[in-house]
Amino acid sequence: MSEMPLPILEPAAFQHRLLEWFDRAGRHDLPWQQERTPYRVWVSEIMLQQTQVATVIPYFERFMARFPSLAELAAASQDEVLHLWTGLGYYARGRNLHKAARHVVAEHGGELPVSSLEALAELPGIGRSTAGAIIAQSTGRRAVILDGNVKRSLARLHAVEGWPGRTAVERLLWRLAEHYTPDRRVADFTQAMMDFGATLCRRGMPDCGSCPFEDVCMAHARGEERRFPESKPKKALPTRTTLMLVLRDVEGRVLLEQRPASGLWGGLWGLPQFDDLAALQAWLDVHAPGAAIDSPWPAFSHTFSHFRLDITPQPAQIPGLDSVGEGRCWYDPGNPERIGLAAPVKSLLASLSPFTLTAPKGL
Repeated sequence: MSEMPLPILEPAAFQHRLLEWFDRAGRHDLPWQQERTPYRVWVSEIMLQQTQVATVIPYFERFMARFPSLAELAAASQDEVLHLWTGLGYYARGRNLHKAARHVVAEHGGELPVSSLEALAELPGIGRSTAGAIIAQSTGRRAVILDGNVKRSLARLHAVEGWPGRTAVERLLWRLAEHYTPDRRVADFTQAMMDFGATLCRRGMPDCGSCPFEDVCMAHARGEERRFPESKPKKALPTRTTLMLVLRDVEGRVLLEQRPASGLWGGLWGLPQFDDLAALQAWLDVHAPGAAIDSPWPAFSHTFSHFRLDITPQPAQIPGLDSVGEGRCWYDPGNPERIGLAAPVKSLLASLSPFTLTAPKGL
């Protein structure tokens, strides 16, 4: 696996085929293509990590409307950033985007260091491929990318054995990406590689009949397009359980608390969580004495990449509470605040009606 497989084409021929296809069938009207500043490209690349273009577009447009510059993003609170990220998932991306913006203001004069791949890749949440995409698309300078779409495409075109997450396989794919990347039209080539993987060399069912490399693709020649790239060795998805306390006061407000900065839903606001009813009751005895517990609502599941979380909402009510303590707040579902919420909590809160503790429909 240490030796690079023979390229399917010489670089110039590969580039010509890909760019000819891109000019005819690629994506040219994406919001971040209209004004390719380093800041706009950076935000789009972070949002596009593990997320499809169609999902990202409305989030990107809202984000740019509120934070049109890096300085405005850096000056915002984390809550406001995560509020606009709510529903996009993988919230560490939003936290890192905010952290990186503040670092750039403090250490780089408010300008992304696009003159240095190394400096850019050191920023929180960026890394080698994303740094290459930002430089290539915002400056036009030669920089190599290897995101998930490119890994899949190169692995199929060359019938590369092994899971791309393995160090040796990834190193080989980087060498192939380096081999094919041009010195000219780098921004278009970079977008073309991403579009090719997203729209033609798709994960489930590649569109080989429209592929500019159909005659030279090694996986296609073998009739094994769906075998490449090899999947990550599967492990059984573990299941965790939690109780979420839905504590409401006489005004219909719900008690929320902010989660720790790192870990699951880091920095977001959510419902207090407990391993069992005894722990929940002990917490109420200390923090909300006099609260009355009602019957639990039906459990529902939320699946993450590495485990499934079974959630049981546990409603309770309290006449009043003088102080909720640091890191907690009362949330009014009828007049919601602009704070970052964990996706299942947002859905749960949106389903609540004022002054009722009836289980929301759909749970």
